[in-house]
Amino acid sequence: MLVYLLRHGLTEYNAEKRYQGQRDIPLSAQGRAQLRRADIEPQVVYVSTLQRTQQTARVLFPCAKLVAVDGLKEMNFGSFEGRNYIEMEHDPDYLAWVAANCESQCPDGERKDEFSQRICATFAALVDKALADGEPMLVILAHGGTQMAAMERFALPHRDYYDWCGPNAGGFVLDARDWAEKRVLHLVKTVQYTKGAEC
Repeated sequence: MLVYLLRHGLTEYNAEKRYQGQRDIPLSAQGRAQLRRADIEPQVVYVSTLQRTQQTARVLFPCAKLVAVDGLKEMNFGSFEGRNYIEMEHDPDYLAWVAANCESQCPDGERKDEFSQRICATFAALVDKALADGEPMLVILAHGGTQMAAMERFALPHRDYYDWCGPNAGGFVLDARDWAEKRVLHLVKTVQYTKGAEC
């Protein structure tokens, strides 16, 4: 079975480098215009409950049934959401979080380890179900943080969390041949579903 783990298209918050987290930010006009139909046609695509993932999936996979899974949502950045690093360069809470390598809890938000645990449990359950059902393909379209958490935990070759952040409307294709025995996924290739990009 192949697993596609994709990120949503461009938003205004992405362009302005703002923490969007669990804010329900839509795709920007530019982000919508960049998208193109994918080269695969899954029957089902798993998305988060935030509209930017669903808007992206409707363009990439117009014939698929979308199934929203709350556990796939981006990290909750708490009081940092809606702001970028320039606006917070003198914020003591933000500076302390950065000094802790972004590992400490965001004010009113999640800790990175709690977020990763949530994502990995949700992701693993979807892989288990797809394999049990004999599916040839599992497509998950969520967020950059979703990718980083799942890829750091399960992907081979191993890379650190921040090395796995894919581009908007891009992501990873993984082979699940060793999942049942070893709980790992082998990276096959990267994909990019924007106009002018190679498959």
